Amino acid sequence: MRRSFRFFLALAGILSCALVSHAESGDVLKIVVDGTIHPIVVEQVDRAIQEAQRTHAEALLIEISTPGGLYQSTRDIIHKVLSSPVPVIIYVTPSGGWAASAGFFILESADVAAMTPGTNAGAAHPVRGDGATMDPVMKEKVENDAAALMRSYVGKRGRNVELAESAVRQSKSFSADEALAQHLIEYIAKDQDDLFKQLDGKTITRFDGSKVVLHLAGKHVRLYEMTLREHILAWLMDPNITFLLFTIGMLAIYFEFNHPGAVVPGVVGFIAILLALYALNLLPFRSIALVLILSAFALFALEAKFQSHGVLAIGGVAMMVLGALLLVDGPIPQMRVRLWTALSVSIPLGAITVFLMTIALRARRNKVVTGEQGLIGEHGVVRSPMTPAGKVFVRGALWDAVATTNLDVGQQVVVCSVKDLVLQVEPAPASRLAPLDAAKI
Repeated sequence: MRRSFRFFLALAGILSCALVSHAESGDVLKIVVDGTIHPIVVEQVDRAIQEAQRTHAEALLIEISTPGGLYQSTRDIIHKVLSSPVPVIIYVTPSGGWAASAGFFILESADVAAMTPGTNAGAAHPVRGDGATMDPVMKEKVENDAAALMRSYVGKRGRNVELAESAVRQSKSFSADEALAQHLIEYIAKDQDDLFKQLDGKTITRFDGSKVVLHLAGKHVRLYEMTLREHILAWLMDPNITFLLFTIGMLAIYFEFNHPGAVVPGVVGFIAILLALYALNLLPFRSIALVLILSAFALFALEAKFQSHGVLAIGGVAMMVLGALLLVDGPIPQMRVRLWTALSVSIPLGAITVFLMTIALRARRNKVVTGEQGLIGEHGVVRSPMTPAGKVFVRGALWDAVATTNLDVGQQVVVCSVKDLVLQVEPAPASRLAPLDAAKI
């Protein structure tokens, strides 16, 4: 009986696996790339290609809208698309989207390139990370390398090599209609279903020369989501987030040093700095920028310790803004720290430092009103003859006192110093005699 039961369980498991495999087999797998091109996008594309191969998907659809990104990440994605065992369809969407710079390189590497009306592609001229002009020799070397990369696969895809190269050398950009008319893409489709209808039954030539007939009409499209790790890392790839994390971490560590034993700020700061450094390791960052930011915190700390009337704080703000702007050597503005982010972090930090320093200076100038030091300068009244030691009444209490001369009862005195709870007093000047409070005498 038990053997029969186990047999039926095993059979049910096999059937369920077969059904799942059949349901997945022949589907179209889809991923969405919406943002800059960086190492996490490479990982996303690679994982999707492997999943499409594992499930025997009919094709992999990559919906893309990007302003560009890192050159090395772009080359990695192109390599994975060209060597993909599953046909790759790259579709620029939605309307208003673009495949600029690195996105154009990736679009042209696809087995099938398509765009939505109202999108554009091109402007693939390589630039320096900081946007500065390169010297002529370096500019020529970088252009030639990028143009050779474009030529290496565009011709084998049957597309317009000269026009594609002009997007690299002359930064030309094309609307969807222009790209279709000049053979940079194969299809314009208003949506995914329209694209699949146009592709259904069409024969495409893969990069290795093999022929594949696509059967996409009515196919189930399975969205392949990013993992939690990829979501977190993609969020960290924003240089503005990285800069904020690093700043928060440094503030938390500084607070922990000033309040030992608080623990929570130290832990939060340590984690924030580790996350920021991990993200910077994946981005093209300048180490000198980190030195500038750390120096800015040093100036803020010195402003809080020494009186410089805000000079150190202003220097700290300037160094932090400069460090933030130079932190990530991104090839496009979207991959660099924005000026407003740098200012909105640096100026409040400088203002808070100056405010705290002002409070500290005021506290230093104020007279001490508690403890032994608080008695110095206070007026009192002699309660027993001082020859020269005796008793004086100060602040509602009797104190042992010593005077430089003999003093009579009722004479007003001023406290000069306090030693071992004995007041050193002298007669109050006539011009500074205080009115006596009868309730206290």
